[in-house]
Amino acid sequence: MTAPVAALTGGTGFLGRPLAAALAARGYRVRLLVRRDPVHPQLRDLDFEIVPGGLSDPGALDRLVRGAAVVVHAAGLVKAARPGALWAANRDGTARLVETMRRQAGRPRLVLVSSLAAREPGLSPYAASKRAGEAAAEAGLTPAERVIVRPTAIYGPWDCELLDFFRLADRGLMPVPGPPDARLTLIHVEDAAAAIAALAWAAPGGGVHALADGNPDGYGWAELGQAMGAAFGRRLRPVRVPRLPIALFARAAAAGAWASGRPAMLTPGKLRELTHRDWRVRPDELPPAGIAGPAVSLAQGLRATVEWYRQAGWLPAARAG
Repeated sequence: MTAPVAALTGGTGFLGRPLAAALAARGYRVRLLVRRDPVHPQLRDLDFEIVPGGLSDPGALDRLVRGAAVVVHAAGLVKAARPGALWAANRDGTARLVETMRRQAGRPRLVLVSSLAAREPGLSPYAASKRAGEAAAEAGLTPAERVIVRPTAIYGPWDCELLDFFRLADRGLMPVPGPPDARLTLIHVEDAAAAIAALAWAAPGGGVHALADGNPDGYGWAELGQAMGAAFGRRLRPVRVPRLPIALFARAAAAGAWASGRPAMLTPGKLRELTHRDWRVRPDELPPAGIAGPAVSLAQGLRATVEWYRQAGWLPAARAG
């Protein structure tokens, strides 16, 4: 019996690489939409089909989804020099993919990998563009034909986005940019990939499911600092980040990004996301019973990530004593 095809966008990214492996482990034949040949250690032992092209290429999208049982759309932009690029990727790219799926005789099901930020679209252009991508899927496909997944902050080996936090922790510092009563949620990349693959395989359509680790009620900044300190084997000194200076820095960084065309790490929108008070995941937002639950605790995940960063040379070797 021929295995069903899972068409995957974003399969060469931080989440996409373990997601490709998780889909293959579920029994799918994985088909990747790629702009260039994927050469990466995480994909080395994975058997997959390649469709050259991007989300703006109608022919490539048609080849990607033709004959697929499920389309997992994990591609998207997290940051950009100008907000328009976020909308072009996260909204318009999704809309083109959905329209291509609608033209298929045997229409595949869509699993759209969005973001928990889409729950608060007013916070940032990124959050608004991800919510607009969800709206494009909802407008173009029936509830039975789509599942929307909203991962919270994802961390783990190969992650660049949170690396600066780990680098500061390695120096004994824990920045606290948000209010003391804020609640943050996280999920290890392997758990996120496993849950998305499980939703692709078995979840009923129409749902919007948030992903978090085994503590969906989240962590305060102090709790997160303690967990980070334990992962580094040292006590971290919390450093309160004054709102006005960091806000001015974010504005200046955004202006520089606009002028240079190079994305900035911190913008006013990203700052609003980072300092939002409530990123908890409610019980009714979690995936249905029977879908793969998180297996990696925060303590395990942070410790393993620190070890990987050190082995890869992304963090210096552990200090003696």
